[in-house]
Amino acid sequence: MNYKELYDEWLNNPCFDETTKEELRNISDDDNEIKERFYKELEFGTAGLRGIIGAGTNRMNEYTVRKATQGLANYILKVGGSDKGVAIAYDSRRMSPEFADVAALCLNANGIKAYVFETLRPTPELSFAVRELNCIAGINITASHNPAEYNGYKVYWEDGAQITPPHDTGIMDEVKAVTDYASLKNMSKDEAIAAGLYNTIEGKVDDDYMSALRKQVKRQDCIDKMKDQIKIVYTPLHGTGNIPARRILKELGFENVYVVEEQEKPDGNFPTVSYPNPEAAEAFEMALKLAKEKDADLVLATDPDADRLGVYVKDTKSGEYISLTGNMSGCLLADYEISQIKETTGIPEDGALIKTIVTTNMADAIAKYYGVKLIEVLTGFKYIGQQILGFEQSGKGQYLFGFEESYGCLIGTHARDKDAIVATMALCEAAAYYKTKNMTLWDAMIEMYERYGYYKDGIQAITLKGIEGLNKIQEVLETLRNNTPEKFGKYKVLSARDYKMNTIKNIATGEVTETGLPNSNVLYYDLEDGAWLCVRPSGTEPKIKFYYGIKGSSLEDADKLSEELGNEVVNMIHDMIG
Repeated sequence: MNYKELYDEWLNNPCFDETTKEELRNISDDDNEIKERFYKELEFGTAGLRGIIGAGTNRMNEYTVRKATQGLANYILKVGGSDKGVAIAYDSRRMSPEFADVAALCLNANGIKAYVFETLRPTPELSFAVRELNCIAGINITASHNPAEYNGYKVYWEDGAQITPPHDTGIMDEVKAVTDYASLKNMSKDEAIAAGLYNTIEGKVDDDYMSALRKQVKRQDCIDKMKDQIKIVYTPLHGTGNIPARRILKELGFENVYVVEEQEKPDGNFPTVSYPNPEAAEAFEMALKLAKEKDADLVLATDPDADRLGVYVKDTKSGEYISLTGNMSGCLLADYEISQIKETTGIPEDGALIKTIVTTNMADAIAKYYGVKLIEVLTGFKYIGQQILGFEQSGKGQYLFGFEESYGCLIGTHARDKDAIVATMALCEAAAYYKTKNMTLWDAMIEMYERYGYYKDGIQAITLKGIEGLNKIQEVLETLRNNTPEKFGKYKVLSARDYKMNTIKNIATGEVTETGLPNSNVLYYDLEDGAWLCVRPSGTEPKIKFYYGIKGSSLEDADKLSEELGNEVVNMIHDMIG
């Protein structure tokens, strides 16, 4: 059926409720809106679903959520995992609690138990709960840091990480095979509860999660010394982080934690920000105002599902608050955590630091300095989780730290996804540790630059919405794939990696080797002078992303070189898309 026929089908099929039909009748005169809502199915990709809330096949609604869940249920039944159940969490977004129940009751109607958190919880606690409750899978209803009109649906497997091969393709195939919305299974909540299929997750999981976080503290002695001297400003950006972040900081003893009152309570409309993203300066406006009033040492913001952490730190010399990128805060934590492991217990011989391919090369320098193995994986924290599982299954390798440039890291192995709650805790601990040495976190960052080199990393993203946008993104990738540029800016291309074709081509010799990583539509270029550039489509938004990194001789030089390369990338993109 074409998009108009699908629109008519939704208007006339009795399986769709009257509220849905009324919403669709209201757009009857807008052919473009009908087309956007029905020209395709909302794609269930390797990260699950993410889309604008509304009626239609290309929107997040109870029917597309139930369809995805029916496919997941079919896969669970196929692999014989129905007796273990599925853990379900949700964030503060509009329709999140409703979508959580839609998913739970579809699973229940298929004979699979669901364990649902009673109220909103962070993503990392869902990851923790999957393993804690011995579930076969997990579902998290969240669109992370997307604007308010979005929601999403992430699927986790029994190891607590988001789905990877073979389960991702297996589930995707089952979801695609579900074509009739009228065939989706459902039952009432009262019936599901009476049958013991719908279960509420009790507070013990919260307590156990907090206990797991406390085990990651390396220097409680430093916290005890500085607990009344460190000043922390925190904002949950209307999301899930408020209660767990404040609880762990209080339990560790920090006495001066100031929360941005206007952004404290959960609100899926995100009234104080247009974009609840801790990468965006706008998200910090209120927190920085409070920080200046309180003379705070550090300013922290978690995104709505609390898996990513944004950071500002005070430079006491200038009195200014300096934004740390995800690469900077990740390296600061990697260096702190590994240095404390070395100081307290000794670094294990098979210790490993894990990063994604678009993450800063400063991580490589840190790994070399401490003599630990550096492991590089594809973009997506699930691949870091996959490495942790491999360590456990083989008995070889010990996880020390893992992070990605997009403001996400994991300390410990209690979860298998990014954890902004443990990162919040660890940064405050690090601030206390450095304060015992009369240093700020910014002082520690400068010391790292002096030790490892002045690395600077950036990203340029171009949003290309709609059908034409998706086609343009693919055109850009194919053009670069088939015609490797000689240079990006002033940097000569030394080798070109194509993760879709599993090739690494040495430009000088023409020699081709394999990447050794799974198939992914990603291009990566090693450039001269330690620079690099990577191109990939976003897995969650209609964007094409260009990541790049350089190494300068000073902070000023690194800023200049990075800006130059960034401008060259932007000009190149605009030339390609017209």
